[in-house]
Amino acid sequence: MVKVLGLTGGIGMGKSTASATFRRHHVPVFDADATVHALQAHGGRAVAPIAAAFPDAVRDGVVVREALRQAVFEDPHGQRAALRRLERIVHPLVRAEERRFLAAARRRRRPLVVLDIPLLFETRGERRCDAVVVVSAPPSIQRARVLARPDMNKARLASILKRQMPDRLRRARADAVIHTGLSRHTSRRHILALLRRMR
Repeated sequence: MVKVLGLTGGIGMGKSTASATFRRHHVPVFDADATVHALQAHGGRAVAPIAAAFPDAVRDGVVVREALRQAVFEDPHGQRAALRRLERIVHPLVRAEERRFLAAARRRRRPLVVLDIPLLFETRGERRCDAVVVVSAPPSIQRARVLARPDMNKARLASILKRQMPDRLRRARADAVIHTGLSRHTSRRHILALLRRMR
């Protein structure tokens, strides 16, 4: 049996650092965000259906993420409807890749894998996991991290946070919480302790 550990957390909470730590300790990680990027790249299976739904978001056979964001979140006919349309395209494709990842882990007799999914609780993905770990940091640190990114601003951050579950609710539903607001060394130590328990 492969144990499945769900990894989630809001934007800027340190999920990428946590994923890297799991990988360094030889735990396979399914990265949902990276999968979405691949699906929307040249030759990706999401390109054609996104082009049909949002023609202005695809150029030269590639989904232009900024154009897609504008098409979805600035849709005059309703942001929510446009977002649902996009999710109906992307979510099943990501789930198919996740199933392939898990099947490969079972064939290789991996004892533990991680599903790194930002919207794990929002999409009820915790049902597919044996346990869920949430990465968390104080709001001030989260904001500073995110606003330091290129092409990010306060309005865009507010829009993202509105679509994500509040951190306190994630923490309440988690089996374990990794606090990333102190230091990377402290976060790694907590992850290693979690790995020992899971194994």
